[in-house]
Order: sequence, then structure tokens, then C-alpha cells
Amino acid sequence: MLLLAGGPLLAVAALALGALFDATAWRALWHDPQFLRALTYSLWTGLASTALAWWAAAALLAQGFVRQSLNRLLRGLPVMLATPHAALAIGLAFLLAPSGWLLRATSPWLTGFEFPPPWPTTQDPWGLGLIGALTAKEIPFLLWTAATQLQRDDVRQRWRAEHALAQTLGYSPQRAYWRVVWPQLAPRQFWPLLAVLAYGLTVVDMALVIGPASPPTLAVLAWQWLQDADLAINAQGAAAGGMLALAVLLSALSWRAVQAVAARRARQCNGARGAATAVSRATPAALWLLALLYATVLLALAVGSVAGIWPFPALWPEALTGQAWHSVWSSRSTLGTTLVLALASSALALAWCVAWLELIPRRWDAALRPLLYLPLVLPAVLWVVGLYSLALWLRLEGRWSGLLLAHTVMVLPYVLLALSPAYLGFDPRYAALSASLGQGRWRFLLRVKWPLLRRALASSAAVGSAVSVAQYLPTLYVGAGRFASVTTEAVTLAAGAQRSLTSAYAGLQFVLPVLAFGIAAWVGRPRRFTVVSA
Repeated sequence: MLLLAGGPLLAVAALALGALFDATAWRALWHDPQFLRALTYSLWTGLASTALAWWAAAALLAQGFVRQSLNRLLRGLPVMLATPHAALAIGLAFLLAPSGWLLRATSPWLTGFEFPPPWPTTQDPWGLGLIGALTAKEIPFLLWTAATQLQRDDVRQRWRAEHALAQTLGYSPQRAYWRVVWPQLAPRQFWPLLAVLAYGLTVVDMALVIGPASPPTLAVLAWQWLQDADLAINAQGAAAGGMLALAVLLSALSWRAVQAVAARRARQCNGARGAATAVSRATPAALWLLALLYATVLLALAVGSVAGIWPFPALWPEALTGQAWHSVWSSRSTLGTTLVLALASSALALAWCVAWLELIPRRWDAALRPLLYLPLVLPAVLWVVGLYSLALWLRLEGRWSGLLLAHTVMVLPYVLLALSPAYLGFDPRYAALSASLGQGRWRFLLRVKWPLLRRALASSAAVGSAVSVAQYLPTLYVGAGRFASVTTEAVTLAAGAQRSLTSAYAGLQFVLPVLAFGIAAWVGRPRRFTVVSA
């Protein structure tokens, strides 16, 4: 098991970190005039979006737990989870751009604009657009990972009992949640939170679409340097990736320290009365606002993909055309590459994760999780350096097998993170009962355990497919430009002026994961049995 997954992960990490030992590159990075501002942008956008997403997810969970409406809260999450980061950023850019829908809806009768104003609304110099996009995208992920803990029978029953006991001691339902449930749930969210933090600090595709541009974030700057033909500039890009890795580490340690201090103060202050009140008032509006944002973004992509002539400030296109979708169909090999990669990588990752959770002792699993989660916490630009170096060493660069390896390595930690709570929370008494009836292990797995876990297995595979569809840098580098995916096409087109074609590819980015989650919901639906009496 370790050779299959741990070997490539360690090799990629070693090759990525090995690219950092170049003193000349570090000196050049420090003296680059864009470096400090780019690093500031990365820290500002990454930390702000993570804090906002963490607070919003915690507030929504509190509301769902207290009102026992968690299932209703999670009903719309598959659509939000299925929306790739780049597709959301492209849709938001179409809404917020000077010629976007928001200004069209208010012009000229309110603003008086007859032409798009020269406003930096999408790639603003403050990074607000990137913060908003990251926050909107990460709230559903944090909600979903927390819900996997709350939906475990053993955990849910114990926390419900403790929550009810706290209310008998005089605490309100909200304060009982923050005093009893949240201190136990928050530590279990460390790895998902770290993944969100690392992504926010090191994101490339979203920053290219909606982030600041002059200078860009440090991740985008590193990506630009890594594409340079000059080896010295290339090494400088690797050093920038190392700086981002250091920023992730320091930010994670600081976050843990702040969280510990906040938990201590909450205990000393006998609960967070103000926070509970704020949550109860703001949460319903926040949930509706988030749903409205996703619906508007998807509508903007749908309309943009069939828009023909669309002069400003008209709210609706003068003509609708299917030319963009015809162009997408003409390059259907791109769609085929994306689909096959998503299915193959998610299937391989799911098979490995099931075998790992089934066979590996729990103490080994706990000790080796940091290794398996390396793709979540290392910067994407630094990780892709290691992936590309490994592909060159194995002579897999520009080959289908190398691209599949790169996607599987990136998908595996997400599948493991999604599957672990349900798989590890499976009641072991079922195995003992099956053994007492004389059934072997394989029969128990095939007839009892895996059928009962089919919802978790299917949703984990859907998560893996969505992660594979969203991969931008691994496809770009390891594929060596020979394999185009829906995501690489969407991000490349977003830099141009082809609104309809960009919207079509971004919409396709959304449709593929939605199909995966829809199939997962169908596979994991409750089974109904009909009892026929004699």
C-alpha cells in the first residue's frame, strides 16, 4: 500500500523540495521588485477567505444542528461542491466585470452609464474579488466535511445527548452547541481547514481569472516564472513556491495558536453569547445569499454560452447562438480526455483508499496521514514542480500514463478525506455478527459492509471526479501541452475576449461534476424492500 501511494507522494515531495536549495534563486526572489507585494496579496487573500469561510461554515452548522435541519442544509451542497473553482471565478467575473450583468442591470437608468466604466471590478488591486470567490467556494467544502462527522451514528447520538444535557443545565440551544459540540467538532476539521488554507494561499487558476493583476499573487508570479525558458528564472519560480510552502506552514501554526487562545477565552467567558446571537440572526440570510450567488453564476454561464451580439448596456443578448457549443463539440477529444481522466483517477484512488482503510492498522493510519495529505498542504506550483520532475525521470512526460498518475496523486487525498469518517465509523458489531453466522470476510464485505457504505463510497468517487476535472497545473505541465482538458481550455479562454466560448467550457466544467454527484446520489439512494406475506 505504501509503495503504491506513499512512494510517488514521497518522490514528488522530495523532488519539489529539492528544487529549493538554490541560494542564487532565493537572492533573486528577495530582490525582485514584485515579490513583497505579491506575497502580501497571497497572505491577505488566502487568510481572509479562509477566516470568512470558516466562520460562515461554523455558523451554518450551528444553525443546522440546533434546529435539527442539517439534512435540509446539506441538500444543495452537491451542486455547490460540483462547481469547479475556475468555473465559479469565470462566472463571477462575468457578473462583476464593467460590462457584466450587475452594471447592465443598473445602467443607464440608475448609473447613467452608456458604456462600460473603466473600473477594476474583476482583477481589483485589493484582491476583494478573489476573496469573495474563494470564500463562496470553500464554505460548501467545509460544510460537507463537517457533515460527514455529524452524520456518523456514534458521534451524532453522543453529541445530541451532551447537547441536551447542557440545556438542562440552563444553557440556550445555541450556547450549548458552542460550549459542547463545537469544541469537539473543530479539531476534527483541522485537515479540511488546512486544505482550504493552503489552496487559498497558493491558488493559480482562480487568481488568473479574478485575482489582482499588477502584481499578481505570489502563486501566479511563481507560475509565470516556472514557464520561463531561462533556468535562472525557472529556479526563482521554484523558490517562490518554497516561500508559499513556508507561508502555509506558518499560517497553519498561527491558526492553531489563535484557535487555542479563542477556545480558552470562550471557556473563561462562560460561552459566547454574542456569537450565538449573531449566528441565529445572520445564518438564514447568509445561506440564501450563498445559494443565490451560485444560481446567478450558473445562469450567467448558461446565458453567456449562447449569447451572440450583446451590446452594453442591454440586459439580454440581441441574438442567441449555439456556435460556442458547436465549437466545443468539434473539440470533443478534450471532453473525452477529461472524462476518462476523471473516471480512471477517481476509481484508482477509491480502490486504494478502501484497501488502505480496510487493511492498515489504525495506529499506522494515524501516523501516515500527514504523508498522504501532502498534496493538500503543499503549494500547487511547488507540487507540480515535483510532479513534472518525477514524470521526466520516469519518462512519462507528455504521456497518458504520466497524466493519469498526476491526477490520481492529486485526487487520492480528497477521496481519503471524504471516505474516512464513514468507513472508520462503521459499526464493528456487524463483522462479529457476520462471523458468528459462518460468513467469510469477503462475503461480509460484498454483502454487508460495502452495500451499507455505498452512499459514502459513491460520494467519495464523485468528489474524486470533481477534483480531477478541476486540475489545471498538473494537466498543463505533466501533459506537456499534448492533452487539453475542459479546465485548461476554460482558464486559457478566460484571458481572451471570447465570452461565449469561455462560458461554454466553464459550463461544461460544472456539468461534468454535477453528473458525477447525480450518479452518486442515485447509487447511494435508500433501498426499499417489499415484504410479501404468504
